[in-house]
Amino acid sequence: MRTRVKICGITRPEDAAAAAAHGADAIGLVFYRPSPRYVPLERAGQIASATPPFVATVAVFVNPTREEVDSVIRECGVTLLQFHGDEPPDFCEGFSRPYIKAARIRPGLDLLKYLSPHKAARAWMLDAFHEDLWGGTGGAFDWGLVPRDAARPVILSGGLTEGNVADAIRRVRPYAVDVSTGVEAAKGIKDAAKIAAFIGAVKREDN
Repeated sequence: MRTRVKICGITRPEDAAAAAAHGADAIGLVFYRPSPRYVPLERAGQIASATPPFVATVAVFVNPTREEVDSVIRECGVTLLQFHGDEPPDFCEGFSRPYIKAARIRPGLDLLKYLSPHKAARAWMLDAFHEDLWGGTGGAFDWGLVPRDAARPVILSGGLTEGNVADAIRRVRPYAVDVSTGVEAAKGIKDAAKIAAFIGAVKREDN
């Protein structure tokens, strides 16, 4: 099975174009204001409009209001929603788009208990835990904590780079990998060469 790739934290149309040109399956637009990769609605709409067909646009939220999500769907026409906070299943399921539910992995967390209520999610994203940050930390977690019997496709995130993504795929066999910090020149500014190298490493491992 081919490992899908999402390039997250896109803030510029040219970075979305670079991701698509090098074979990304999805891009992520962050709508969490404290994030250095936050994009306002108008710019997000421009990025989504410039993204080629067959490349998914994913709206990333952390504990948003219903009105915030509805505004993004209406103004940006995103393909998928990604909930990275403590959103309950009934909230996540209450929109006109399918969703991904993220969990920040740490020792002691019963991952399946935490995620199993989200049976309607299209996938479960597993990311590194940080006391103050909700994703985009650049840190990895112990891949041995990933359950082998997950009920939904697994998207692996957290500290992935060109140098370690092949090992991550071999050990976890995720449906997809998600990268942000590992392909950046600066926070929110992607490096096209790093995107190409990362996706190339995924393809070589798949082959």
